[in-house]
This record gives sequence, C-alpha cells and structure tokens, in this order.
Amino acid sequence: MVTIFLKSILDNDFYKFTMQHAVIKLFPKAKVRYKFINRGKHVFPPGFAVLLRHSVEAMTKLQLTQEEKLYLKKHCPYLDPTYLDFLQGYTFDASEVEIEQVGSDLDITIEGFWYRTILWEVPLMALISELFYASQDLKRIDDKAIQDITKNKIESYNALGVSVLEFGTRRRHSYKVHTLVNETLATFGNESFLGTSNVHLAMLNGKRPLGTHAHEWFMFHAAQYGFKVANIVGLENWTQVYGGDLGIALTDTYTTDVFFEQFDKKYSKLFDGVRHDSGDPIEFAKKTIAHYTKLGIDPKSKIIVFSDSLNLEKVKVISDFCKGKIKMSFGIGTNFTNDVGLPAMNMVVKLTETKPDFTHWEGVVKLSDEKNKNTGTPEMIELAKQVLGIKS
Repeated sequence: MVTIFLKSILDNDFYKFTMQHAVIKLFPKAKVRYKFINRGKHVFPPGFAVLLRHSVEAMTKLQLTQEEKLYLKKHCPYLDPTYLDFLQGYTFDASEVEIEQVGSDLDITIEGFWYRTILWEVPLMALISELFYASQDLKRIDDKAIQDITKNKIESYNALGVSVLEFGTRRRHSYKVHTLVNETLATFGNESFLGTSNVHLAMLNGKRPLGTHAHEWFMFHAAQYGFKVANIVGLENWTQVYGGDLGIALTDTYTTDVFFEQFDKKYSKLFDGVRHDSGDPIEFAKKTIAHYTKLGIDPKSKIIVFSDSLNLEKVKVISDFCKGKIKMSFGIGTNFTNDVGLPAMNMVVKLTETKPDFTHWEGVVKLSDEKNKNTGTPEMIELAKQVLGIKS
C-alpha cells in the first residue's frame, strides 16, 4: 500500500497560517465546509480513497517542533506568541475530512471550526497529487532533468530582470520534486528568486515565507457581513490583526472592478500592492495603474503580484508592459513544481459554506474575473451579482 507521509506541519502555504492566526483572533466560533473539485476530470484508480485516507490519518502525527516554532518567531514577528503556542499544540483531526470514491470519481468534504480546518486544503491537495502519480506508478523524468529544467527557467527569469516566487505546493508532483525545485531556485536564482510560499521549504532554505490571504477570507466576510462590504470589512479586519504587515490585497473574490470601487485612498496607501489571480493580466495592470493614479498615488511605489497560471512566455509579456509603470513580482506554481513529463493535475479545494457566529449554514460565493472560475450555487451567484450590480 502506498502511503505518503508529510515531513512537517509547516509543509503548507504561508497564507493558511496567517489566516488561521486572524481567524483565531476574530472568528473563533465560526464553522466552515470545504469541497474538492476535480476540474481536470482526472480518473482516480480503484482504491484511491483508501490510500488517501491512510495518508490523511498519518497527518495526525504531525506537530510543530521547537525548532520550527523558533523559526516562525524570528521570521514572522507579527504572529502572536499565543498563536505560536497554539500551533505547537495543534494536531490535524482526520475526522474533519470525509473521503468517498464511486468508480473513478472522488468526493472529499471538510467540515469543522474554521480555525482548525483552514490548514487542510493545501497539504490535502499535495497528497492527492502525489498519490495520483505514485498509485499508478507513473514515471517522471529523473532528478537531473528536473534540476536542469528549473535552472534554465530561473536563469531566463534572471535575464528578464524580474522577481519570482514559488507558489506550487498544492499541485506539486511530489515532495521530492518540490524540494529539488526549491534547492535549484535558491542556488541559481541570484536576485530573481525571492522565496516560496511553503513554510517548511522556506525554513530549509533559510528564506522568509511569503503570502498574505486567500479568497476564503473575503468569502467568509460576505457571509458574515454581506456582499457589499465583504472587501472593505475584510481589509479592515486584516489591518486590525497585522497593521501594515502582509500588505498584498487579493482583488478578484467579487471581481476586480468591484474591489477597486471599494479600495479607497486609505487602503490603497496602507497596502503595499495587490495580487492578480484571474482574468487578463495586462487589463488588470492597466486598471491597477489607473486606480492608483486617480487617487494621486504614484503607481511606481506599489506592486502587483501576478499569480495566475504563469510561465516564462506570460511573464515576459506582462513584464514588458509593466516595466517603468509599476513594480511587479510573479508567483509561479505548477509550472515550477509539476513540470516532470506527466500531465499536471487541475483541481481545487474550495470553501462552500460557512456558519458564522450565532447563525445558520450559508453558501458562499466567489465571482472571479473569469466566469468559469466562479464558485457557489447558481442562486447565490445570481444574488451576489444583483447585490453588487454586476451585469454579466
């Protein structure tokens, strides 16, 4: 039987920990549900759910070490000591994850208190991806080829003079490949490679972990406070917890146009920049530059973190447009961590329902800048569009 054992509780994206910290402070009684979505229509082999269950059960043995706690204390001073104590005592509870398989279809749901279940999404997807290849004995290219491919990519980014970040934990081929990629990026990245969103690998390579918040932060705020104020209250709560730290704002939970209507001068000055995660990147850059200019803010003092399915060709086009107009960096995921001679997986785990304090379960919605990335029931999506005045 194939069982994948994660090496560390920090083998996760940094924004999961920063959001967990904020949820504990602000929404300790909130409950949530997440669901696995097989976007790529992947065919899972017989018995896959059993293999995944064993790997999920193995995660319950993970615990923050003293060395890891000291690393977080040094590199992430905005995380409260009480949170670090909590994280040291935290363990995954496998009963929060339901896994079923009917034929080749995989059905996975996660349910529980938000402050606990928030850590499942990324490592669960990493397990699914690695098990998918291992359980079918699908052969990748060898380690040397992976190192050569990664070296060529980062040297090309060096030549472009752009800054890149590694964001590929959730759909990586395997932990081994992920490790090889980060070692190669760190060795040959010169000034281009800023680091990784994976906290464990950042620690191994002596880097500071990178990230801020995700769509679920604003999706929850819409359920708690309403669609009209989800962005602004989400940003306000983020600044309550972090002040001026972790200052990259995600724009496309309810479309970028709606976000910029609410991203007033206070928040536009306070946040270091914004993250692009869907839609045309050039159009997004134009809107961002126009937004800052309209408010009397020099766009060259701000940054866009691009992170939507990037590769070298896309980065070059974006860089050529943005150069001299606004600062930029590029978060590259699957193209770094699953370029191994096999088809990369296309899957997500999304927040589907929330139960804020003293209320009932309610479906949540995301209205991406790309229509096929919208999530939620048709009724809730239509309601959100009506409330926000979105015509399309």
